[in-house]
Amino acid sequence: MRIRFGYAVAGILALGATMLGNSRPVEAADLGLITKAPVGTCGEIVFTCENGRNYPLCPRAVSIEGEVVTASLLTGHHGGIHVRHVPMGVGYRYAGRGVWLDGFRENALLNFGKGRQVACTIAHS
Repeated sequence: MRIRFGYAVAGILALGATMLGNSRPVEAADLGLITKAPVGTCGEIVFTCENGRNYPLCPRAVSIEGEVVTASLLTGHHGGIHVRHVPMGVGYRYAGRGVWLDGFRENALLNFGKGRQVACTIAHS
């Protein structure tokens, strides 16, 4: 509910800005986010795993500092799983429904529920 409210406020602000004579389109940076690529495109960050598969991480939102905040992890199931960055003391975690990715620098462990874990490395294109 909180996220929907935030989107509604952002939409109202964007609409107000365009109606007040600002003819340029509202961009993600206007909302405090910077996206690296349009939604639906990816390939900059790919997890290459020991099971012989590659799992691209498609950023949806990137913080001003450059951290991926939300993304789609393409696992081959229905076009991807929405994952969100979870702040950690050391390393990183991206968690979504039934999947989470724990890592430190270029090394990561991709978890598909309890007992299904595969080691991966990050390949940047």
